[in-house]
Amino acid sequence: MCGIVGVLAKDQINQQIYDSLLLLQHRGQDSTGIATMDGSVFHLRKSKGQVREAYRTRDMRALKGNIGLGHVRYATKGAADREEEAQPFYVNAPYGIILVHNGNLTNTRELEKDLFIKDRRHTNSTSDTEMLLNILATELQLQISGRDICPEYIFNAVKSMHERIQGSYAAIALIAGHGILAFRDPYGIRPLVIGKKVNSSNKVDWILASESLVIENNDYQIVRDVEPGEAIFITSNGEFYSQQCSDNPRLFPCSFEYVYLARPDSIMNGISVYEARLRMGDSLAETIKKHISSGEVDVVMPIPDSSRPAAMQVARQLGIEYREGFFKNRYIGRTFIMPGQLQRKKSVRQKLNAMGTEFKNKNILIVDDSIVRGTTSKQIVQMARFSGANKVIFTSAAPPVRFPHVYGINMPSRAELIAHNRTISEIEEKLSIDQMIYQEVPDLKNSIIKKSIVSELDLSCFTGEYVTGTVTDEYLDWVEREYLS
Repeated sequence: MCGIVGVLAKDQINQQIYDSLLLLQHRGQDSTGIATMDGSVFHLRKSKGQVREAYRTRDMRALKGNIGLGHVRYATKGAADREEEAQPFYVNAPYGIILVHNGNLTNTRELEKDLFIKDRRHTNSTSDTEMLLNILATELQLQISGRDICPEYIFNAVKSMHERIQGSYAAIALIAGHGILAFRDPYGIRPLVIGKKVNSSNKVDWILASESLVIENNDYQIVRDVEPGEAIFITSNGEFYSQQCSDNPRLFPCSFEYVYLARPDSIMNGISVYEARLRMGDSLAETIKKHISSGEVDVVMPIPDSSRPAAMQVARQLGIEYREGFFKNRYIGRTFIMPGQLQRKKSVRQKLNAMGTEFKNKNILIVDDSIVRGTTSKQIVQMARFSGANKVIFTSAAPPVRFPHVYGINMPSRAELIAHNRTISEIEEKLSIDQMIYQEVPDLKNSIIKKSIVSELDLSCFTGEYVTGTVTDEYLDWVEREYLS
């Protein structure tokens, strides 16, 4: 999971990209980068850490140009603490290309060999984004040999690239002196939204971003999502071209975007994240009714912030008082995307504090958006007990996470997943709770896709069914060994 943005406008766009990355900060906190294009010259600044820490006035002044892109990184491939792994990545041929990527490639072992032997290209990091960029550059070079660039050649290159890479990817690239390119994997696993507005010269400014809130906050109009397998090319003069570059595109957006990753005020694939989370609460309430009796719970409490919509609906549907018992320090990063287990454990207590008066002698029903490793959940239960809770029932708006997520979320180790190979009673014992109630997989799916054109979702971390069809047990074993080494 990362956040990406690309802008082509009449005026300087450095501030606009910076502001957009602030809005996408929840999607990645490991590093950030901005690249702009002034004519055919690239200007680049990238750094470890968060957006507000990374850029100074002198950096912003150096980022000249009216075309650019930006990135916030949450490491799923490559070391989190190496500045060399920060995006964007750059290659100097053909023309010069600079690229940002959200997702995770699943055939990096094969690509590494191909890049070295077949393409004669060198990568200087362990990032799959640099591999993606070099594959794109190779295919584009093959198209334009001896000729100038045009949209047809670009789209042919993306089509060839689709045939070589596997996994999830939403990407934005600058081609020096020519324009901005964006594309999405043939399954549309990771999100990418297009926006536009008319500028003071009565021409169109364009923006592409991971989430629609970026488009609306910058006063653009949402046009649509980039389709699965589609490529978008916008020339430096603002001419817009698009083409389907996959032979068999199918829309399987990641369900975890709606459960946890995206901001609630975003719309992705035509689905309101906030409304999807409200529906998750409605369906979870129906499941809860099957497991607890009326009067068994005194209050319903959310784990702030992403579980609030679901918790409000649970309280409403059950007719139980909704209370805020946990309070969040907003200056601590999201614990799910902390790079290490020890850091996660430390950050939970820094991030959340329980107010004793809301717990004392009460039976508490806690609603969380999901339970992945159980690190946060266990400490939350301990806080509730310490604050005087009489009984703790824990509920999750998502089903048990039993399988690795290989499409851009840092869940590579089955041993870390609290629900992997455990029964519900074993999970209850592990978390020291009185009762554990999970959302059912069909209910989650229906909550997300209801009243939308989307008919399928990537639910692989809940079901073990990987939508690309290329993820084998051998691959999962290899990923886990790489992660643990």
